[in-house]
Amino acid sequence: MALRFIRSLMPREEKFVANFAAHAERMVAAAVALTAMMHASPEERGARFREVCAIEGQADTIARETLVALHRAFITPFDRSDIHALINALDDTVDLIEDVGQHAMLYQIDHFSPRMIELAAMIEEGARRLHEAIPLLTDVNRNAERINALCQKVGKIESEADRVLRLAMSELIAARPETITFLGRKEVYELLEAVTDRCDDVADLIEGILLDHA
Repeated sequence: MALRFIRSLMPREEKFVANFAAHAERMVAAAVALTAMMHASPEERGARFREVCAIEGQADTIARETLVALHRAFITPFDRSDIHALINALDDTVDLIEDVGQHAMLYQIDHFSPRMIELAAMIEEGARRLHEAIPLLTDVNRNAERINALCQKVGKIESEADRVLRLAMSELIAARPETITFLGRKEVYELLEAVTDRCDDVADLIEGILLDHA
């Protein structure tokens, strides 16, 4: 309580929230680019994948800048451990989106199933919810109810993605594809679901900030 009171009397460096928001915007862009890659023709797919990679590089830059700023900052809007964990979780999410594209290219997946596209849409929705929630951290007390609702929505998306993954794996096994095709599709399905898991981790960290500061 004493630390919170002292912080309330001192100027805050709100740039961290701006960095989180910028990174979340790159997460949305990566999710959109991944969906575009799935819908692209085989001839265009490589170009769409390079877009995903370029966005991941931009997100990495924001993450590095945030960590450097954290190291230099005297006063921060939230606990340093929360800032560190949140920017890393955001960055991990974009990394996983890139991993989906990398595995699709590696295994030369020639078409993306409806379940893959469904999971990609869930990723995009979760990313948009987080992108909406993060700027609200500039005023936690005023925005707590809206932030909490958005984070809960991300959690529901993750639960639904678990269900879709189970259905997708059942359908894949029933189709009895050759081994390489099976492994490639299995890994892409699991990576897609892992992205929704990581989005939920971001939401959990945001909710933790609410508990500490609201």
